[in-house]
Amino acid sequence: MNTDVSIRMATEADAEEILKIYSPYVTDTAITFEYDIPSVAEFSQRIKDTLQMYPYIVALEEKRIVGYAYASAFKERAAYNWAVETTVYLKQDCRGKGLGKKLYLTLEDILKRQNIINLNACIAYTSIEDVHLYNTSTAFHEHLGFTKVAHFTKCGYKFGTWYDMIWMEKMLGEHPDAPDPVIPIAEIEVLRT
Repeated sequence: MNTDVSIRMATEADAEEILKIYSPYVTDTAITFEYDIPSVAEFSQRIKDTLQMYPYIVALEEKRIVGYAYASAFKERAAYNWAVETTVYLKQDCRGKGLGKKLYLTLEDILKRQNIINLNACIAYTSIEDVHLYNTSTAFHEHLGFTKVAHFTKCGYKFGTWYDMIWMEKMLGEHPDAPDPVIPIAEIEVLRT
């Protein structure tokens, strides 16, 4: 991986560039179960909504965005406050270079500072790999210390194929009897542009 990669917090203005990374995952893979590419306005709103509570970070190489990662609510009810869902996407030609790991480790560091404890990853999975889905995301998460906790069979249909979904989790720390409240990302001084 190029050592000149930097990571910063995303902004709504990054939506178009981030969407260019995400779009091939929609049109060419079953990694996301989304069928249609969102508009730039919709993607911008997604970034804005995420940044109200959680980090949304981008990796830059030579001033262009080459990957991004973010956290979102695992569930909306208050009892789930200390659990998030994590997501990472890389520009197609930047995979396998350690960039995803760098993004995830940065994301984890920020989430720890927010008092988040549980990380959850929802991952498309197939028993028979095909042109639309390889199980590399499972291996990536295992490498980062996630463990598989659930397997849903044939719950996603895309490209004329039924795909499974698995959930993997990682704990960032202990579960105290009285956890500290989760701190919104805006109150954490980190990765400001």
